[in-house]
Amino acid sequence: MTSRMDFPAPPPATGLAPYSGPWTENEVIHLLKRAMFGARRADISYFLGKTCSQAVDELLNPQAPLPAPPVKEYTTPATANPADSNIVAGSTWVGDANTDGSVNSLRVASFKKWWMGQMVNQDRSIREKMTFFWHNHFSTETGVISYAQYVYKHHAMLRANALGNFRSLVKAVTIDPGMLVFLNGQQNVATAPDENYGRELQELFCCGKGPGSQYTEADVKAAARVLTGWRNNATNISSYFDINRHDKNSKQFSSFYNNTVIQGRTTATAGDEEIDAMISMILATDEVAMYICRRLYRWFVYYDIDSTVEANVITPLAAIFRSNNYNIVPVLSTLLKSEHFFDALSRGCQIKSPVDFVVGFCRELELSFPPLTDYVSNYGHWNYLLSWVASLQQNIGDPPDVSGWKAYYQVPQFYETWINSDTLPKRNQFSDILMNSGYTFNGKKIMVDGAGFIKTLSQPGDPNKLIDDLTRLLFRIDLSAASKAQVKQDILLSGQISDYYWTSAWNQYVSTPGDTANTTTVKNKVRDLLKYLMDLSEYQLA
Repeated sequence: MTSRMDFPAPPPATGLAPYSGPWTENEVIHLLKRAMFGARRADISYFLGKTCSQAVDELLNPQAPLPAPPVKEYTTPATANPADSNIVAGSTWVGDANTDGSVNSLRVASFKKWWMGQMVNQDRSIREKMTFFWHNHFSTETGVISYAQYVYKHHAMLRANALGNFRSLVKAVTIDPGMLVFLNGQQNVATAPDENYGRELQELFCCGKGPGSQYTEADVKAAARVLTGWRNNATNISSYFDINRHDKNSKQFSSFYNNTVIQGRTTATAGDEEIDAMISMILATDEVAMYICRRLYRWFVYYDIDSTVEANVITPLAAIFRSNNYNIVPVLSTLLKSEHFFDALSRGCQIKSPVDFVVGFCRELELSFPPLTDYVSNYGHWNYLLSWVASLQQNIGDPPDVSGWKAYYQVPQFYETWINSDTLPKRNQFSDILMNSGYTFNGKKIMVDGAGFIKTLSQPGDPNKLIDDLTRLLFRIDLSAASKAQVKQDILLSGQISDYYWTSAWNQYVSTPGDTANTTTVKNKVRDLLKYLMDLSEYQLA
């Protein structure tokens, strides 16, 4: 495989000029694999009928409503708080203020299954990818928050703001009940300011750790004082401000923030007013826009940001971010429509995250799940997928720490941390299982229908065209002609020379499906072909 992993190359030198090259399946697949989890053939065909600009615009403007919340698909243990019996099976629990530990554990698990289902069944937009981006950026852990209602509310807040305004999102995150638990904000009082959130607000959420980020330890302490007084109410599942716990004195910040003084306030609205003033102060620094644009670049393009990328992409993107009042969509629109994004060097240079790998597999191979009304079976299947992404070291809802997953920030490995001697065999095992035997829950099986999948390709009876179609759909870096010829002969032709060996078998399969021996042979060959392709290193790239 030829990739930047094997032969390090500089990132593209191109910039943000609108892409004006060919608009073929290759470009559409590249866009969809980055903007969504996997590129389904129906979506590829749909966006081929639009221009590049129209495709990006539609991806950035979701039309589907926000999803219905998770439901009670679990059985309440006899030892649990009996209040959980108020929630009928199949109904949502998100508004029920139950603090029983056993029930909360079941509900957190229910939330995580549901979230996996939202990614598998995502609408034709970038919303799922951006919701996951913000989850990694404003990293929290369900295991720390614990209270399922706060967990879901935090997620719903990220989802609702995923393509909105960064300023508004930072404010919402700051007073979010789940974040107040995770970074000790609810314990932050005037007599004992807690610096956790004030530090991460600057170090991880807004300014970053780059050379242009010059906030000081005194700024962390001042921010902690601004944030004093916020508490949670588990009964109504919300946060509130208590002026009696707030530091009412003025807060002095460093020269990095132009020596700003945030005036202490004494009214019931002091908490909101001082937070708004502090967020405005932080966003007034150039480094915030630069930092967020670097994060978005590493998420959607590549991790290597050299001086050329910084000058040609990051700096102008940051200017767009600031001039558009920190709205996210103008930044994403410019980046995803750019010649830089579609540059040949920007393709196939990412290693798929576990979520990208598992969810993309299900969507691209068009696994058939039960109807959504069969929520018990679906939650069981989604839990199976959830267990796999956790085994591959990306447990959704529970990143390793407040910095998120190392693949998005750890120099110099970045994405390469996803692949190691433990995870690579497991990736192959996952795809092999779903092509060999599938997974059954509640009497319902999910499994790749290989023959059914290739039947809708352009010319499945032509072994050369079949392999071309599959590698174009599944790979971002194509196999060599010699490799394709070898795969064809070894798997589809069973060592024979003539292509007609496969063509005849396929035509017989289509015309006479009752020919058990031939049907079995064809299905096994398709299965072996797909397994072989997905066990190659090329399949790990997006």
